[in-house]
Amino acid sequence: MTDQNCAYCMEGDLVAAFGIKICELPSSKVYLFKEQSHKGRVIVAHKKHVSEITELTAEERAAYIEDINHVAEALHQAFHPQKVNYGAYGDTGHHLHFHLVPKYTDEYEWGGVFAMNPQQKFLSDAEYTALIEEIKKYL
Repeated sequence: MTDQNCAYCMEGDLVAAFGIKICELPSSKVYLFKEQSHKGRVIVAHKKHVSEITELTAEERAAYIEDINHVAEALHQAFHPQKVNYGAYGDTGHHLHFHLVPKYTDEYEWGGVFAMNPQQKFLSDAEYTALIEEIKKYL
């Protein structure tokens, strides 16, 4: 199922406003979050348009969690964060997705909750490409 008004379903200008598609995994699409206050921050969005994880079958849920784990492992291998934070929100955008936010000791927001979009650090196209290529090495 898709929703014609959903950024993750339609993958057009709405997603391009905040993310760059990295790849597709068995149950999800992975996007680099353009705001990079946390090096390597990504979004893992389910391929199916659902609002809640409870709307997935047990098999779909297991596959999605496996994708999230796979991406988290890739982030650890690529960037060596001390912790990856996981956030699933969507009060206004009802498409199941998780933010995977690498956190680094004594760096931005260490020891606290990550801001949804602090609007502080954007990169050049070449820098985005380099981050994506580094993540893809481990996916």
